[in-house]
Amino acid sequence: MIPKEIRLIDEKGQQLGIFSFEEASQMAQEKGFDLILITSKTLPPIYKLGDYGKLKYQQEKELKKRKLQGRQATQKSIRLGFNEGEHDLGIKAKKVEKFLQENRAVTVEMKLRGRQKAHFDLAREKINNFCQKITISHKIIQPLKKVPRGLTIVLKK
Repeated sequence: MIPKEIRLIDEKGQQLGIFSFEEASQMAQEKGFDLILITSKTLPPIYKLGDYGKLKYQQEKELKKRKLQGRQATQKSIRLGFNEGEHDLGIKAKKVEKFLQENRAVTVEMKLRGRQKAHFDLAREKINNFCQKITISHKIIQPLKKVPRGLTIVLKK
């Protein structure tokens, strides 16, 4: 539905006034711009002179940026085993480094079962050694904490 009258804003953001739709579209063609609807909720609706392709590109760019920020807010988790070998710890440390470079928080947890619960000191030492294997600079958001089924620590770049 094409309105009879519209309020027109130029490419610099200055208000030009109220024009008929035909006049405004003719002005846009003369200047080499498109008529972009800003809002149709007001009377008369507000249109702006500008490049529609450029506007669309900016909107897509903002949407990608917001999606990326939303994704980075998620926390990643790495689970260590009590009897995990040195090589396996090295691989998991590299994975943690990758997450930290993406600016994500990482929860490192070690689940203890059965007799392993009697050796919290060994588990604590193993997690501390694991944190030392992480070569990228990081800070501890939540210090090593004893939870009902083991130990956890939260790291961030």
